[in-house]
Amino acid sequence: MINNRNKSVAVDMQWNNVGQKICIAYEDGAVIVGSVDGHRLWGKDLKQTQLSFVQWSPDAKKLLFGTANGELHLYDGNGNFLNKVETYTSTTAVIKLASMDWYNGSHGYMEPNVPCLAIAFENGKLQIMRDEKDQGPLVLDTCMRFINIKWNNNGTVLAVAGTQFARNSQGEEKEVSVVQFYDPFGQYLRSLKVPGKKISSLSWENGGARIALAVDSFIYFANVRPNYRWTFFAEDVLAYCFSRAGKSDSVLVFWNTRINERHVKIVQRLRYMTSYDDYCVLVMKPEDSETQHILTVVNAIGTTVESKAIDFAPRLVRMNKTHVVAASADIVFTWHFRVPTKKSGAFDVIRRKEALRERYFHIDDVPTINTGSDLAPLTDIQMKQGTMDPITSICAADGHLYIGRQTGSVVQLSLPSVTLECVHKLNIRIHSISANCNGSKLAVLDTSGVIKLYEINPKDRGIGGLGVGSPAGMTPTDSTGRFLDFERKDVWDVKWAADNPEVLAIMEKNKMFVIRNNDLEEPVPCSGYLCSFDNLQVKAAMLDEIFRDPENLSKDYIVTFDSKLLRETRNILNQVGLLEGLQHVEENQHPRLWKLVADTALEKLDFGVAQKAMVRSLNYKGLQFLKKLQKLDDPLKQQAEVAAYFGHFDVAEKIYLEQDRKDLAIDLRIQLGDWFRVVQHIKSGGVGDDVMLDKAWNSIGDYYFDRQRWNQAITYYGHGRHTDRLIECYLISEDYDNLEKAVSSLPDNHASLRSIAEKFASVGLCEQAVSAFIKCGDVKAAVDTCVHLNKWSTAIDLAEVHKFQEIEALLAKYASYLLEKDKQISAIELYRKANYCEKSAKLLYEMAEEAAKSGKNPLRVKKFYVLAALEVERFHQLTKSDKTYNSNGVSALEGLLAEDRRSSSNAKFLDNVWRGAEAYHFYLLSQRHFYSGNLGYAMRAALHLRNYEDIISPRIIYSLLAIVAFQNSHFGVCSNAFIKLEALAGSGPEEQEAFENLALSIFTKFPVSNPDSMEVPCTNCGYILLDRDTTCTNCHYTFPTCIVSGRPIYESVHFMCHVCKHRAIESEIAGMSCCPLCHSTL
Repeated sequence: MINNRNKSVAVDMQWNNVGQKICIAYEDGAVIVGSVDGHRLWGKDLKQTQLSFVQWSPDAKKLLFGTANGELHLYDGNGNFLNKVETYTSTTAVIKLASMDWYNGSHGYMEPNVPCLAIAFENGKLQIMRDEKDQGPLVLDTCMRFINIKWNNNGTVLAVAGTQFARNSQGEEKEVSVVQFYDPFGQYLRSLKVPGKKISSLSWENGGARIALAVDSFIYFANVRPNYRWTFFAEDVLAYCFSRAGKSDSVLVFWNTRINERHVKIVQRLRYMTSYDDYCVLVMKPEDSETQHILTVVNAIGTTVESKAIDFAPRLVRMNKTHVVAASADIVFTWHFRVPTKKSGAFDVIRRKEALRERYFHIDDVPTINTGSDLAPLTDIQMKQGTMDPITSICAADGHLYIGRQTGSVVQLSLPSVTLECVHKLNIRIHSISANCNGSKLAVLDTSGVIKLYEINPKDRGIGGLGVGSPAGMTPTDSTGRFLDFERKDVWDVKWAADNPEVLAIMEKNKMFVIRNNDLEEPVPCSGYLCSFDNLQVKAAMLDEIFRDPENLSKDYIVTFDSKLLRETRNILNQVGLLEGLQHVEENQHPRLWKLVADTALEKLDFGVAQKAMVRSLNYKGLQFLKKLQKLDDPLKQQAEVAAYFGHFDVAEKIYLEQDRKDLAIDLRIQLGDWFRVVQHIKSGGVGDDVMLDKAWNSIGDYYFDRQRWNQAITYYGHGRHTDRLIECYLISEDYDNLEKAVSSLPDNHASLRSIAEKFASVGLCEQAVSAFIKCGDVKAAVDTCVHLNKWSTAIDLAEVHKFQEIEALLAKYASYLLEKDKQISAIELYRKANYCEKSAKLLYEMAEEAAKSGKNPLRVKKFYVLAALEVERFHQLTKSDKTYNSNGVSALEGLLAEDRRSSSNAKFLDNVWRGAEAYHFYLLSQRHFYSGNLGYAMRAALHLRNYEDIISPRIIYSLLAIVAFQNSHFGVCSNAFIKLEALAGSGPEEQEAFENLALSIFTKFPVSNPDSMEVPCTNCGYILLDRDTTCTNCHYTFPTCIVSGRPIYESVHFMCHVCKHRAIESEIAGMSCCPLCHSTL
């Protein structure tokens, strides 16, 4: 794509986050957006607008343009104007833009909603925003001009390049080129002075480890050491945190570099982390709070030990073996955390006043701390104005706390009492402070990378750790320390030796130096971050490589360097001899050197020198091993034991195998717990038996069991025939099929049966749980399980088979409880599941009667009666086919007699249970026919209600009959209904008079007679009947009633329901899918 515009010049161009689109901005306001293949996508002329800069939003859906008059205009991806973006650097004058950069998020964000849009102005102000809508951005004054800015590859560091005035050693002011580095939250990190007049441009390397600067006619390259979120503790654990593209959370990894084991945790808004000894402290910001931060002390696998919430934003965090210290620019917080003791694992509660466990103080109030006055609460401290001399660094040593301030003073406090001891005036701009192991020296690193060593007078140190403070006769502000004659430039990391106060290691550019007594040893090429320094060895982590691919780690990323003394001693021992090496160590004594001599002597089987070196290094275990070694008569066996002692197990195994001593090789692997090799040796033949092989298989199973890899553990436990462990794995992995098979293979009363049964019961597998309980002989537990899982029928069967007498009492008790709680439906379900049908039917019958008395919906009442009747039918079926009776060969007749005996107390209820359903069925049927206009069928159904006066109120029955008969012009039937209504017992005089008046008004107009009805012969005797008669007056045969129409059934062939046994005329029920009375499927 070639854009040759003679009208104007291009002022800026930017690719979007995926490199598929490019936006070109011209000075006269023209904008062109093209694709990666050179095609022009769109163009637009922003009239009356002079452009200076352009940036894509991280999602590539918006464009931010910077104009020549200092305004910010936001457009969408198609060139449509959205709004102006507010600037906050000046409220009076118009300030022109100097540079702008918007991090595209291609490598993820360190936390959600982190600032990523940076805008620089020509007055030296810097505005950092979360997005284009941020109304509370960070505004910084860089004190520079000709500014260029650029985010690094992951948006964690902002490089700000420009020029500023500085005084040289002669006091002359001179303009110098400087690059300042800030984090996304505006915190100043470091600065870099660059030779030349002006930095015209800058660019980061893809990995963020280097930066290129265009200065005048030159390009300078500078190495950048990012402040990764990492720490090293517990001798071998590297903890680090990284972000993932497209994810709002971060990944926190605890990597044990010795055994190459990782523990991964997902965290939100992790700001800082630091460590000491065996513990690490994490500083996280909750999402729902603006100022609160959480300090969490964790162990080497990330398990929380203790946590504390603080209500201010810390910028610096350090810890020692007892305290965590967090500091902002003016507030310091000390917290005495509690850790588990190594002996018992319980919390070692140090009996102190709670006020001493945590303290807040303002840095300007330090002179009053040791006066005995109470410290102010945090709310009072936050109301104070910010300090003019902010905190730039802190260092927490054993017994002392050092606080570095911007003016170059270092405040020294004692811990845990937080008592002021003295103030050191260093007069340098401090970047970091590091104290040696005994607190006698400080390594002070300034903001330009110059390190100096400061020696503290012993009188200034007080009695550290006891809170005594300064010695008598000396004011707390007196300081008699001094700088030593040592200085190095371009230093970016410092680590004191943990066992020697005169030795430290520093990283200078790409080299590591070890300083002993202010003398430099030969440098070692290294670009790693210093992790630890003890036993004459420096351990460094190659963090640049780790963070380049943080999910694929290699042990090669942890590098160990020997100090000069250790290297010299090793060379003398290997190249000259043991005696000369022993003499050298005598002159330069150190426990690590004695260990080196002992190890070399053991390798050469020189037991005399080895014993002397072990005694000097207080190696009691080594002496015990030496005694054991001297008892062996074979030098080859001695060499094998020495190789195993040094951890060279493959070498030791090879020696044993060459001697044809496979048994010793197996013993070695058993001691190591390497059961995989044990199995290989046994299978190869010659040694071992089935017992040892089973032990090896089971030990391999234990290996996978401890790592929660259940499927592999099951496989090896199966090889080793370890039934108990197999069952435990089945239980944990919830493999119920194999668990059920295991139950069948276990002997009766096995110890594991109960736990298996309980597991089955916990997941609702009643049948399997009952089988396991029965097999272990606990019938009561089996019955209880059925009750708990509402399998009452199974519980009843178990109780009858095993003569368990308590089930009925338990059932009755539970049912009574449900009825007391007014849970009739639950009680009915309980009786149904237990096959106590007569009791569930009785409850339903009572509910129907209660609903009828309270005037509920008649359809609801009918449903209750139908359900009660269905339960009675179920009761008849269960009683006649009783399993116990059938198993003993009882005949059907005896079954019927048994039913009569069991239901004698409820004979009336059980025999008449369908009457309620019939009554309300005809009651509803009559009204349904009446409202549908079928008056004949309505009257026939109402006539049937005369047989159910014990269920439905006679007043309701005859009122309905009178209305239906009147409408059907059967005034004789209507008259009889009125006679019944007038004769009702309990009717008042007014009601009787109303019935009489109504009857008089009707029958004075209409004759008391019925229309002629159709005549039909009786199917039993042939006598002539009316078609509405239900009983033959000659032979007294009662005809069944059709439950569909209410008509008497005279036909010999008709329908009968298989459930309720009620009948219907074939033509009436044709087309129906369910019985009109019981609603069962036809």
